[in-house]
Amino acid sequence: MTGYNELKGAGQILVVEDDPVQRRLLKNAIERNGHVVHQAENGRIGLEMVKRDPGLFNVIVLDLMMPEMTGLEFLEALHDFGTQIPVIVQTGQGGIETVVQAMRAGAFDFVVKPVSPERINTSISNAMKLDQREVKARAGRRSRSGSVGFDDIVSASPAMIRVIDLAQRASQSNIPVVLEGESGVGKELVARAIQSGGDRASKPFVTVNCGAIPHNLVESILFGHEKGAFTGATEKHIGKFMEADGGTIFLDEIGDLPLEVQVKLLRAVQQGEIETVGARTAHKVNVRLISATNKDLIEEVKNGHFREDLYYRLNVFPITIPALRKRKEDIPHLVRVFTDRFSSEQKNGRRMTVNAGALALLTAYDWPGNIRQLENAIFRAVVLAEGPELTESDFPQIAAQLPNYEVVDHLALVADNSHLDPDAEFPEDYQAASVAETIRRGPEASDNAIPSVNQAGDVRRLADVEEELIRFALKFYRGQMSQVARKLGIGRSTLYRKLKDYGIDPDNPQKDAA
Repeated sequence: MTGYNELKGAGQILVVEDDPVQRRLLKNAIERNGHVVHQAENGRIGLEMVKRDPGLFNVIVLDLMMPEMTGLEFLEALHDFGTQIPVIVQTGQGGIETVVQAMRAGAFDFVVKPVSPERINTSISNAMKLDQREVKARAGRRSRSGSVGFDDIVSASPAMIRVIDLAQRASQSNIPVVLEGESGVGKELVARAIQSGGDRASKPFVTVNCGAIPHNLVESILFGHEKGAFTGATEKHIGKFMEADGGTIFLDEIGDLPLEVQVKLLRAVQQGEIETVGARTAHKVNVRLISATNKDLIEEVKNGHFREDLYYRLNVFPITIPALRKRKEDIPHLVRVFTDRFSSEQKNGRRMTVNAGALALLTAYDWPGNIRQLENAIFRAVVLAEGPELTESDFPQIAAQLPNYEVVDHLALVADNSHLDPDAEFPEDYQAASVAETIRRGPEASDNAIPSVNQAGDVRRLADVEEELIRFALKFYRGQMSQVARKLGIGRSTLYRKLKDYGIDPDNPQKDAA
């Protein structure tokens, strides 16, 4: 067993979960991946275990909704204790509000119940890679070798785990692959990983963007030309297929390939031969073909823009890479990787981090330009940042495109960190400033005065006023349950009972119960 654990990179994992069935399922799934699992039936017991041996646990898997001590309260106490153990939060609701709340609370990652064994183990694996020295070593090895492997692809979401599984299977043969997906989702990265994972790893990898080549030059660039083959051909050119001989050629945006060139590409795929422009004989080539497109190729076939015979030759093993907005679980990991990479490249040598507020903001955004846009946003923020940590204020363009997103200001951060002293009160000006900011944000958030009479002029029912006050307090104190209970003057167990009685969702207190 020891050899297996060492091979898999065994870790000490603490599971904090009040449901015994969920604890057992998580324990079995995590142990199958070679880790050692410790269990706590509630947050208080889990916190005591961490305090008893702070250096024991590599990762904590934490349920968000528990009696006595919620997941958010556990995170507060963990922060108060000063530990940096990465925490993976489990939530039964996958709305973006829950994601943002978890990120702001300092969670390393989140998973949505019911979580698959693959998903939870991938998240644990990513959390265990948090050590910056390992990231730096990997980045150094990558820059020296120039190759990209499957370990270099961020894969926290189930959708990307599926993509990598398919790509790894494809890498074990020379089967033609078509990578489908929007621009910027990382199709070339997956193509390079397929090349690195197969027997052509040490051979050439040649990339051609078919959409960026003038139509009259596509054939020459792909297949080469002889000297004097056409006006301006002053010397021989071997072409991309010959450059890739023995290795892999990656044809990006293959849907933009002219029809007349598609005929020659079909021959190259079918017979392994290319016709150089101006040559009398064909040349044999041994090339692995990986194509990519952001178009619906079958629609292009129907419209007469893409040859049907070529489509079926290429589309043997299609892999669809989802847009970043459909795999938001990947965003926090991508942000950390990009921040570490770009900050390490700066001449000041300062290693930067990302705070919870910035992670929440970036996770809330849909990223129409996908990973490429996210990467550029992080690059810009790192270059312009004045401190050692990226915050929400370093991404003004992103915040401006989320009009309904609540950017946490300084006073709010003080409130969120008030757990440093359990009996501490907020600053005197926090209450007024927060209410003023709430009013400024618009009608949805400005309902800070609870009326005592209804529209008919009668005094409202006590239960209705109490429900509305609880909803307001949950939003006002940003879901910090200990603060809500203390400010309302009730115990946490009473608060949980009232949440259940009134059908209030603590993650979305303004939403009426179904």
